[in-house]
Amino acid sequence: MPILEIIQPDNPLLRKKAFRVPDSSFNDAKFQQLVDDMIETMDSANGVGLAAPQIAQSLRLIVVRLPDTSEEDREEYGELAGQLFVVANPKIIKQSREMVEGVEGCLSMPGLLGEVDRYEMVVVTGQDRHGKDFRIKAKDWLARVFQHEIDHLNGILYIDHLQKEVIDAKKKK
Repeated sequence: MPILEIIQPDNPLLRKKAFRVPDSSFNDAKFQQLVDDMIETMDSANGVGLAAPQIAQSLRLIVVRLPDTSEEDREEYGELAGQLFVVANPKIIKQSREMVEGVEGCLSMPGLLGEVDRYEMVVVTGQDRHGKDFRIKAKDWLARVFQHEIDHLNGILYIDHLQKEVIDAKKKK
């Protein structure tokens, strides 16, 4: 499985609304290969999420996995640590009133971080990689990741939500 190139903000595809994954795609070997390649690309880049537009595919498809590399990860995320979510055609159908500020980065903008307000809880629906209906109530960090990745499907980058200036993580060290 190849590691795919993650595009940068200078690529106009990153700012376009992605197309719905058609039901006919779920049984297609090329679609399943794309999902596998996205997972491998996300893991290789040490990311927690990746949206198809980030690899120049205008599809409403995301992959998400919270870290589980340390005991702290497993304590913080519990049973969700390391669990993989593949969601086609995701939608946020409900969100909390409470917003929380948190630091975000993006695989399409390596080394940059910014503070973004996100809903503390979201309910996401969609389809899994085989077309089966999917629904999850996500809280805290997982909710943030889903919101970030779904934004990508709508041509929105986290820098569009910034509360404070972008921090160059490379210079901060």
